[in-house]
Amino acid sequence: MQEVHGNTLGLKPSQLHALRRTYRRRVDAQSIVSPELARHLAEVSRETNRQVGVLLDRKGDVQAVVVGDARKLDLPDVGRGRAGESRLRGLRLVHTHLNGEPLTRDDHTDLALLRLDLVAAIEVRDDGLPGRVHYAHLLPENPQGAMWKDEEAPTVHDLAYDALSGALALEDEFARARAARRTGGRERAILVGFGGKGRGRAEAEASLEELKELARTAGVEVLEATLQLRRDPDPRYLIGKGKLEDIVLRSMQRMATVIVFDAELSPSQARHIAEATSLKILDRTQLILDIFAQRAQSADGKLQVELAQLKYLYPRLVGRDDSLSRLAGGIGGRGPGETKLEIDRRRVRDRITALERRIEGLGADRTLRRKQRNARGLPVLSIVGYTNAGKSTLLNALTDSAVLAEDKLFATLDPTSRRLRFPRDREVIITDTVGFIRDLPPDLVNAFRATLEELGDADLLLHVVDASDPRQEEQIAAVEEILRGLGLDGKRRLLVLNKVDRLPPETQAALAQRRDAAAVSAVTRAGLGGLLARCEQLLWTDGRVALGDVIAAAPAGEDAADGGRAGDDDAARALAPRAARARRRLRARPRRAGPAAAPPRLAAPRLVRRLPGRRNS
Repeated sequence: MQEVHGNTLGLKPSQLHALRRTYRRRVDAQSIVSPELARHLAEVSRETNRQVGVLLDRKGDVQAVVVGDARKLDLPDVGRGRAGESRLRGLRLVHTHLNGEPLTRDDHTDLALLRLDLVAAIEVRDDGLPGRVHYAHLLPENPQGAMWKDEEAPTVHDLAYDALSGALALEDEFARARAARRTGGRERAILVGFGGKGRGRAEAEASLEELKELARTAGVEVLEATLQLRRDPDPRYLIGKGKLEDIVLRSMQRMATVIVFDAELSPSQARHIAEATSLKILDRTQLILDIFAQRAQSADGKLQVELAQLKYLYPRLVGRDDSLSRLAGGIGGRGPGETKLEIDRRRVRDRITALERRIEGLGADRTLRRKQRNARGLPVLSIVGYTNAGKSTLLNALTDSAVLAEDKLFATLDPTSRRLRFPRDREVIITDTVGFIRDLPPDLVNAFRATLEELGDADLLLHVVDASDPRQEEQIAAVEEILRGLGLDGKRRLLVLNKVDRLPPETQAALAQRRDAAAVSAVTRAGLGGLLARCEQLLWTDGRVALGDVIAAAPAGEDAADGGRAGDDDAARALAPRAARARRRLRARPRRAGPAAAPPRLAAPRLVRRLPGRRNS
């Protein structure tokens, strides 16, 4: 005899025998349930005071008999779904309700998650006979957003729904809708935001809006976004099992292929959510890594992105079973050997080590190039800021370049350097760097640390801010935090308010004055003259260049302005290369036409500390 599933504890042998006899019954393929089967289920359910149900296939044969308790029914494992994403399970659930209630939330959840053809509930009357029948089936995507349709019949004899034709028609509708969605070839995603004890609703909503922009940049079609507020994250599903079931239902009805979480999922959370949804699961970090992988063009950038991806993947490698063990022969190799998981982890570790060595070698090459560039004595400006603040557009406007600039997050990834000539015939090197973002993955920051070393040699950082963004305060704080993490919090900076053409004129001036910033519009090129004047003032009036010129041109017999002490040994070592560059610039200047005269003697900078009781040479 076939097995009776569910809560069979405490049932009498006669009741179990009656349940096993249910497998002998057969229903017409077009009918939801026959009157004979409905009466049999109602009688057994009233006698046992438990819900009783059957799973019927499209031929009308009973595939499983299930017993629950007085309130719910737990279905057994129904196996894998049929081939094809648009096809239903090919099973319909018919069960009893003891209290005369309609279809419950659990019934609808089973209908959607298991993709059943239909779910029906038979009311059991006090005399043990079947009463009203409630049934529901799935719906294709519709303007109302309904996921299923509930219907009711007064008795079993009044059921007019054709179960077989209805299921086949639904599959045709799902197939047509999916074919129409596949024409674009894009991933269809539902975004899930999360707010908790340390993250209020306003902050969570702003982060969710930013996640939408990240998804758009990655080429993902966003179907809808939802926000879950919890005091503490669920250790298994992050947002809780009930909310996850709602999201899965929506994803099935909207034919989504991926769920993106606006948080970094732990390895166990990602695994449990993927098992519960059978969909592709991404978190914020994976989405950013995917964007970087799409945008990386140089060899350095590709290596750094691969390194960050492997560091993210390594703790998330999980073995499914022990069937993929590799046997090794020879002395010391007998036994189970390495499992597939151990092999994967070892290969990832080896690849991470190899990438770190290659990136370290490329970093040494960049250091050499920076030394050669600095030997020419040109000041360096570095553009930093939040992603999509207009950094690349500003670089193009200042240098008449054609660097890629798009209205997307992380449109440009690889650093770009150009020469910039000032109105007074002075030149600098200006560098555009990768944009920053809040909650930037630590592995990504570490992987790009070699590239961001360019900021350490900059004489001035231009911190570009989108003045039209209402979240500019949070963006400025995020950039400042990343700069502190890179040890650049003491670097001289100039705040540049970009996109001021989107603000009223009176607001532009007030905002720039309040922040002591330069207000520009990289698109209309308004305010670029004022920006260059501020940079020139900081570089040649208050910056290192003027100091080097003063040291290089100082007479041999005069002491420094501090009473003869030029600073300690650290200051001397720091100023020595600057003085050397200043002397080279002075020697390279063309002399005015006139009577020949002996070239002026340039004394070396007096950067040695005077020692008491000893004459300095």
